[in-house]
Amino acid sequence: MTYEVELKFELKDRDAIRVALQKLGAVEQATEVQQDHYFNHPQRDFAQTDEAFRIRSSGEQNRVTYKGPILDSQTKTRKEIEIPFASGQSTVTQLEEMLVDLGFRPVYKVTKTRTSFSLEWENRHLEITLDRVNQVGDYLEIETMTNEADRDEGREAILKLAKHLGFKHPERRSYLRLLLEKLEIDGTADV
Repeated sequence: MTYEVELKFELKDRDAIRVALQKLGAVEQATEVQQDHYFNHPQRDFAQTDEAFRIRSSGEQNRVTYKGPILDSQTKTRKEIEIPFASGQSTVTQLEEMLVDLGFRPVYKVTKTRTSFSLEWENRHLEITLDRVNQVGDYLEIETMTNEADRDEGREAILKLAKHLGFKHPERRSYLRLLLEKLEIDGTADV
């Protein structure tokens, strides 16, 4: 079973963090626009269960992702299943239509510009992103993928990097939740 271990922080100075990451040896990967279309399950409210189900489009690449409930109080550690599917917007539209026909309810679309970095830290591979989320703001995410046996080590590596970079107060709400709160929209409503 694969788990995502993640911390997110509001970002005040993108340029300073970019420099700090480069000094640590982080390698800048790419900058891309991502659109995440979130859906709610027909029989349970993901806002209540702390789960997420989305379709992500990034350029021509598409993925469908399920994220399970959060498993610890320090980080956003959760089971993650992510499956790539055929490229192109028409495929996304077809999958969205299929999900609606199956009873899934569209919640909202979150668009962000993401710059990705990779870093070897504490004997782990970490992915760090600088995100500019439309209508929400700038954030830094630090994440690693783990299995059951090394979840604690993954969490510790992320916590140490966050502390090293001077971050103290993680943002536990998702980008979807932050956007819905800003727009004063109920996340259980069909949008």
